[in-house]
Amino acid sequence: MSFSIPHNAPNFASDQRANENVYWGSARRPRPNGHANHGIGNSLNDLFENKSLPMYKDKPYSYAVSRRQAPWYRRSGVWLAFGVLSLLNFYLFWTYLRPSVRATVEGDHGSTSSWNWLKKPSDTTADWDLRREAVKDAFKLSWDGYANHAWGMDEYHPITKSGKQMTPTGMGWIIVDALDTLMIMNLTSRLSHAREWISTSLDYNQDHEVNTFETTIRMLGGLLSAHYLSTEFPNMAPLSDDDVGKPGEDLYLEKAADLADRLLGAFDTQSGVPLASVNLKTMKGVASHDDGGASSTAEAASLQLEFKYLAMLMGEKLYWQKAEKVIEVIDNNGMQDGLLPIFIHADQGTFQGYNIRLGSRGDSYYEYLIKQYLQTSKEEPVYLELWDEALAGVRKHLITYSKRAHFTVLGERQDGLLNKLTPKMDHLVCFMPGTIALGATEGRPLAEAEKSANWTQKQIDEMELAQELTKTCWGMYKAMSTGLAPEITHFEIKDPPQMYRHGPLSSLDIDFSDSQGDSAQWRKDYIIKGQDSHNLQRPETVESLFYMWRITGDVMYREWGWEMFKSFVEYSGVEDGGGFTSLSNANKIPPTSRDNMESFWLAETLKYFYLLFSPTDLLPLDTIVINTEAHIFPRFKLQRGLTTGWTRKPRDANGMITEEERDKLPTAVSDAPNVDKKSTVRKLRVVEATSHAEHDGEERSVTENEPKGEAKSFAG
Repeated sequence: MSFSIPHNAPNFASDQRANENVYWGSARRPRPNGHANHGIGNSLNDLFENKSLPMYKDKPYSYAVSRRQAPWYRRSGVWLAFGVLSLLNFYLFWTYLRPSVRATVEGDHGSTSSWNWLKKPSDTTADWDLRREAVKDAFKLSWDGYANHAWGMDEYHPITKSGKQMTPTGMGWIIVDALDTLMIMNLTSRLSHAREWISTSLDYNQDHEVNTFETTIRMLGGLLSAHYLSTEFPNMAPLSDDDVGKPGEDLYLEKAADLADRLLGAFDTQSGVPLASVNLKTMKGVASHDDGGASSTAEAASLQLEFKYLAMLMGEKLYWQKAEKVIEVIDNNGMQDGLLPIFIHADQGTFQGYNIRLGSRGDSYYEYLIKQYLQTSKEEPVYLELWDEALAGVRKHLITYSKRAHFTVLGERQDGLLNKLTPKMDHLVCFMPGTIALGATEGRPLAEAEKSANWTQKQIDEMELAQELTKTCWGMYKAMSTGLAPEITHFEIKDPPQMYRHGPLSSLDIDFSDSQGDSAQWRKDYIIKGQDSHNLQRPETVESLFYMWRITGDVMYREWGWEMFKSFVEYSGVEDGGGFTSLSNANKIPPTSRDNMESFWLAETLKYFYLLFSPTDLLPLDTIVINTEAHIFPRFKLQRGLTTGWTRKPRDANGMITEEERDKLPTAVSDAPNVDKKSTVRKLRVVEATSHAEHDGEERSVTENEPKGEAKSFAG
């Protein structure tokens, strides 16, 4: 069966799309300074070549606008021009690029330590095309190391050159997760190799438990993104196998539907909140083996973009209904200011514990609120309402400032909103500044958004918050010896903390390159504990840099990204063609390696670097949504009978579900720990009314004098 692209998907036949085609058509032309965009890439391919596998010979970016036009290689004069460019590249490589690279070719094969561009300082004439190609080279090194040493495996250990399966015959964990990156980078031969494996080897009918959330965002998301890009952008890494009418036309969509049907078993609970795992063969959900069997809030509430897009493609309402039911159940708990504890009981649909944070187990719930609103072309305003409520709650309860440089810190309330703020940020939290900017502008460039009728002080404040949080996340990298951020950062703040609700602060003008002078005092604001100093190749900061660059147009974010990328190459590169590895300790030189390449290194981190250094008309933000694993989906209109199937319960003046409506809810929800609201709301109003001058005593009275049970009834 052939599945067509929805009628109301973005129109990429627009003038903007034509500009993109012009760009792709000129991408391989020599630069004015004599360099071809791919010069470094050609030389580095030779360093890591392994003759045991077929050579990857990727089609160049100068493909035809339509696949139905004559391909580039059949046109007269192309081979002559190709030969001239090849000779020019060969000459430039051996004369312009650093002689140490030549020494690497002749001696230390597989080394990344002598890449010439690592040694060059940034300048105002940066060649972003060349930098983008350097990212592609890093991807190719990583992919080829995996292909040579662990092909088809779910895990890859680049130092020992080994792999491991997560299930009996493998999930395609690395291959499927990287499909759309291969397409965006136009790595046609590698994509063909991956597609062949998916077609002949990938079978989800395995008697094994898998994590519902991770499988959805990585595997289902990866397949859906590959379907979208291969159909909407047929000249992006073009393959004949998926042409219209060919047997493999719907390969990605068929695999996605099969996987989704197996994942649906996780949603078969009394409340509709999914269980943490699911058996792929039996299609039965499995409760978490930890955390008292509870699911994490982020994992339960970050499946919606994937299942709703699949529902639209297939015309299958069940996918849609299962996904949106989770948000309805969550909202019916009536949590104060839109901030949720990080665990939820799947059977009852009520929260467990009182820990509120936007790091692990909480993060992508908030991310998917604004992205659901944008995914359906702003036709489901309930998700914008939820996002605005949650962001206001973040500003009120979680934003504070570091002691010296006034870095903006998005902290945690580990014992509920009325108890002590913990000045701790997981690296995962660094998705937030980019998401805030996306919500404020709806993905439009800032200059355009500022001219719109709905641009108010609210959006101005949100953009300022996004900028300050991005700076804090960048500081996490600069505070480390390798320039690579730790997994967790604590901050030194005032006691009691200066909160956003008492007036936002701007950070000081910091010279991040100064490690010895007076301005280096900013480093004392960052507290890096030994057990938190590992770096897992995470994407969240470069993700936010990408959004901030696209939205503000400030080249500073690109320069920060380039510095980050150079640090990854310099300190996580593996010798002898292994690729790149995560680090057990990134706060010493040389760092301690972890011998593991995360799948999101290929799916997210390198993709965001590549997009950061690419022209802004490649995948414009106002036409797409990007899931929490950096997989690309289109925005679309509600159609095929799909619509928002729920409404919020009425709230009182304090944002709480009215007592009358609460009485109508199932017993498990109405009897949840947060039902005793009256005294808690009164105390919260006292907190909000307290002036800045009175804040010292107020914060202590809340954290030290309030009965634990009463405070917990508010946050639970």
